[in-house]
Amino acid sequence: MNIGQDGIDLIKSFEGYGRKLPDGSCTAYQERINGKLDIPTIGWGCTRGVKMGDVWTVEQAEQALRDELASHIATVRRLITVELNQNEFDALVSFSYNCGGLQGNTLKAINSGDRSKAVDALKRWNKFG
Repeated sequence: MNIGQDGIDLIKSFEGYGRKLPDGSCTAYQERINGKLDIPTIGWGCTRGVKMGDVWTVEQAEQALRDELASHIATVRRLITVELNQNEFDALVSFSYNCGGLQGNTLKAINSGDRSKAVDALKRWNKFG
């Protein structure tokens, strides 16, 4: 299974197109979390290899998002042992992208096959920083 366009659009809606410039390109930025600067981010939440001062075109941001999603798609494929529908797969790729992976009790709850238990585990991840 692969992420669908609806899943990519969902991720984009959550991330936003950060620090858009007048010509449509974007520039790297850092958020302040609990008083400390987070890692440089650009486009739709991309962080891999990003440094302050970087400027990307929309096309570069699109490609970087797809490149970063590839590892999260692979993570979901590798770690999830229960059958998923497309919406569930897309949501777990989005979760992995936003939270840095799938692990521990969250992963165990998802793989239990108990959808209610999985939803409860995912809901615990609602605190930025």
